[in-house]
Amino acid sequence: MLIAGLVVLALLAFAAIVLFNRLIADRNQMRAAWADIDVQLTRRHDLTPQLVSAVKAYADYERATLAAVTALRTRAGSATNLAERAGLEDELADGIGRLLALDERYPDLKASANFLQLQRDLVAIEDHLQYARRFYNGAVRQLNTRIERFPDLIVARLAGFRRGEFFEAAAPGRTPP
Repeated sequence: MLIAGLVVLALLAFAAIVLFNRLIADRNQMRAAWADIDVQLTRRHDLTPQLVSAVKAYADYERATLAAVTALRTRAGSATNLAERAGLEDELADGIGRLLALDERYPDLKASANFLQLQRDLVAIEDHLQYARRFYNGAVRQLNTRIERFPDLIVARLAGFRRGEFFEAAAPGRTPP
């Protein structure tokens, strides 16, 4: 009887270790996915001043848009929680979209090689961001499912795992600039 009890206890301990390791892997995947988003956001933040400079020469009276984009970039970079950062990043993307649309009002700007390269780079970054956000949200969904599913939830609660936050766009169906 004692041997059977020890075998059952050993099996339970082994199962708990396996479940714990899966939770760790899922949490690390979610963190890595967030790091991928952060890389793309950093790239966008690095290109934003260049875009603002390129547009400034052509659009002196567009100062409000330029100032708003610059301020949003600063605020988004210092945001502390995911929901706040997601909202600010959405506003920044909209502002960048307005800047990119200025080429219709300024034919010389449209012909500027620097502006065209910045425009292509920013559109590529937005595409990468869309993919990275979907991957991140998939990782969050997987972790959250595991945390809520039996028997994983027992190990998750004992080990203090918390649900991940989804990266949600402010306006549904928003398209990149």
